[in-house]
Amino acid sequence: MGKWTASDLSDMTGRTVLVTGAGSGIGQITARELGRVGARVVLGVRSVDKGRRAVAGLPGEFEVRELDVSDLASLRSFTEDWTGPLDVLVNNAGVMDIPAARTADGLDLQTATNYTGPFALTNLLLPHLTDRVVSVTSQLHRQSKLDLDDLDWRTRPYAPMAAYRDSKLAVVLFSLELQRRLTAAGSPVRSLLAHPGIATTSLAAHSSANIVNRFSLLLNDPEHGALPLLYAATQDVPGNAYVGPDGLGSIKGHPTVRKPAKAGLDQARATQLWRATAQLAGVGN
Repeated sequence: MGKWTASDLSDMTGRTVLVTGAGSGIGQITARELGRVGARVVLGVRSVDKGRRAVAGLPGEFEVRELDVSDLASLRSFTEDWTGPLDVLVNNAGVMDIPAARTADGLDLQTATNYTGPFALTNLLLPHLTDRVVSVTSQLHRQSKLDLDDLDWRTRPYAPMAAYRDSKLAVVLFSLELQRRLTAAGSPVRSLLAHPGIATTSLAAHSSANIVNRFSLLLNDPEHGALPLLYAATQDVPGNAYVGPDGLGSIKGHPTVRKPAKAGLDQARATQLWRATAQLAGVGN
């Protein structure tokens, strides 16, 4: 069997997909490809104008709605306006290696964008979900030293890359606990994880690590970086599957089901993290 690509996507007519952060990068490619095969794709983006430009002229049915996943008021407004079923939620919006900043809710901006906000969005949309949640993580979750007593960086000195790694391990643990809860409730909805390897998008390009500029030939281009998201959003994979590139170190390649770090499979820690996040976000209790 050949390597899986976007040309292997089956018809998605009649299905509704929400992709956050779809104004550029792998989110835009994910939205584009799902729209191409017939899905009704909602782009949840901070800039509606940017979102409209991202899908202008593309074949498919697209709707662009304002959504800032780091802002709890924006999340609540967006989800209160949602009507009808949602087949697939792709929690793609994210930031990387940014300076310390607080949201309007007083939350760490990087953690809120990458994890706390997607946690709240998923919980608020659960009554509408029919098929699956795909949450985007990173291989850098393997290097995390996540501190559940200081999830929001209130007592430790803020470290941009450490905050990024921690947010991505939190996403992995979130998926584990979400799947446990869905299974316990008898829900058919699946929680899945996807990571793009290291893709040459603007997300990583501005990072102080300068990986994209120094090693671009060894990394995934954005088209390949989107493939794990597309695979997780459409293929028949088990709950809490971890989808990423099949190459060495899962840095580049075509999508396959792999395993996250052992720390991401700690059920007791995942349950503890859920409780801590629910207190921060005021959602998911």
